[in-house]
Amino acid sequence: MATIRVGLVQMALKAPTSAPVAEIREAMNAAHVERVREAAARGVQVVCFQEIFNAPYFCPVAEPRWLEAAERVPDGPTTQLFARLAREHAMVVVAPIYRRHDDGRKTNSAVVIDADGRVLGTYEKTHIPTIGAQLHTMVPADRRGTERFWFEPGTTGFPVFATRYLKLGVYICYDRHFPEGWRALGLGGADYVVNPSATWKGLSRHLWTLEQPAAAVANGFFVGAVNRVGVEAPWSIGEFYGASYVVDPRGQIIAQGPEDVDALVVADIDLEVARAARETWRFDAHRRPETYGALTA
Repeated sequence: MATIRVGLVQMALKAPTSAPVAEIREAMNAAHVERVREAAARGVQVVCFQEIFNAPYFCPVAEPRWLEAAERVPDGPTTQLFARLAREHAMVVVAPIYRRHDDGRKTNSAVVIDADGRVLGTYEKTHIPTIGAQLHTMVPADRRGTERFWFEPGTTGFPVFATRYLKLGVYICYDRHFPEGWRALGLGGADYVVNPSATWKGLSRHLWTLEQPAAAVANGFFVGAVNRVGVEAPWSIGEFYGASYVVDPRGQIIAQGPEDVDALVVADIDLEVARAARETWRFDAHRRPETYGALTA
């Protein structure tokens, strides 16, 4: 039996959006360093932060200054900082950031750092929504943006990372509405999939505890869903509702955080439960890929 302790960090912004981008990054990184230390004290072995954790969710606005939030991997300051912490605490760290690539591309990415501080790779958000600008009524029409203004669609596919403790997959926010990626991660052997998000109350709130438990059941893995909290002025598109949780392969939520405050959500996941669920249902053996051609048309 292999039981792994996992943690999710949900957090409100620690500096006003009017502050310099570098100042916001420094404040958020520092706050997350403290949460990693808390996680280490509680025995956490795998920790994940929220979507673009060290910046505000700037996508509602088309303001070029937020391009400064983009960082390189692996030599950017955030990756280097959390690689040192991962090594210090023998902890796997998933750090979702705005990434600047050497070829000029910019993606919504998650850096996966192993417990020895090695960067195992990144996952790039695959599905980039257009919905948003019409909902951002607090932003003047001529300044509204969407995720597609900021991010190019990911090209990584759906990697499964062989970390020290388990096989780990990543899916980011809007991705969760697409079952194809969940399936790819399951077929890739993932034990645990994290979904870092920036989701506010309204359109998809009722889906928060529907889709990811269903994905966990359908694919026989644990899911860690992490969402930021609070209202980010001045655009104030809505209230991020936290409620981060870990769900097991039976669809049962085994740990959940509050809706309105910072929290470290901790859960013990038993990999034997995942193995038993897969052996019981045998969805992998009963698939019929030869009949699914229309799915890729």
